[in-house]
Amino acid sequence: MDRYARTYTVRWADCDANGHMRNTAYSEYATETRVAFLADQGFGFERFRELAFGPVILREEIDYLREVHLGDRIEIDLVEVGGSADRSRFKWQHEIVRDDRKLVARVGVVAGWLDWSSRRLMPPPDALRPVIAVVPRVVDWEELPSRGRRE
Repeated sequence: MDRYARTYTVRWADCDANGHMRNTAYSEYATETRVAFLADQGFGFERFRELAFGPVILREEIDYLREVHLGDRIEIDLVEVGGSADRSRFKWQHEIVRDDRKLVARVGVVAGWLDWSSRRLMPPPDALRPVIAVVPRVVDWEELPSRGRRE
């Protein structure tokens, strides 16, 4: 896959008292983009429930670059910037761009695949591997430690 992106219109509930998009809305739209990507590839919540595992965020960072206001349209992409050899951990990033093509924020997450019974990170099951294999990768992709070991 060359690129994955989704477009959203900033809602009233996404804005703060300063008149711009509130900080947690950036995170929520990024999450929505990741979940939509998985669902678009045939891996929605029901599939995670069936296999008793799911994604878990280990760290999230947001760089705010420009303001976004009520009614603005934003596009959020998804790329993989790193992962562990066993694929139990991954690092995905989103760039958020306004309609004027200005980069307004960057959201990065380090996450893993959580086994719901053991409550530990696990490599993704075979059914998920082709899905995560199509996440666009950056050129300077970073190797992460495998499950149980910290960066």
